[in-house]
Amino acid sequence: MKRFPVIGVLCVGAAFGLAACSDDSSPSEEATKAAAEVCSGLTELRADNAKLKALDPAVATKDQVKDAYQAVREDWDGVKDNLGKLKDAERSALQSASDDLKKAYEDLPGDTTGKDALTKLQPQIQKLEETSAAAATGLQC
Repeated sequence: MKRFPVIGVLCVGAAFGLAACSDDSSPSEEATKAAAEVCSGLTELRADNAKLKALDPAVATKDQVKDAYQAVREDWDGVKDNLGKLKDAERSALQSASDDLKKAYEDLPGDTTGKDALTKLQPQIQKLEETSAAAATGLQC
């Protein structure tokens, strides 16, 4: 009779051991992975936004502004996929800053020079820089 509880414990232990070896990750591991992806994406977003900000208005072409802007938009799309891990306030602020930059860029007249484009986009670029830095700090990236 004493062997039955011992065998039961061994079977349960073996089942837990096999489950631990499976490819399924725990919610904690998934959250850590998602946070790392958000941090990585925010780093890329901040770097590309800094490149956009650093363009020299005296010599930047509209194509250079367009390429830098598109890099920022692509980074934002990547970050957006993992935003479930961000606090609602950070998510809302980032969404607003990104949308403001998008709207300002799309509102540029077709004949806008690189200099004029950068001058008009500067407030939105600055806002995105500040909100992405705050989000990265909040996540301890």
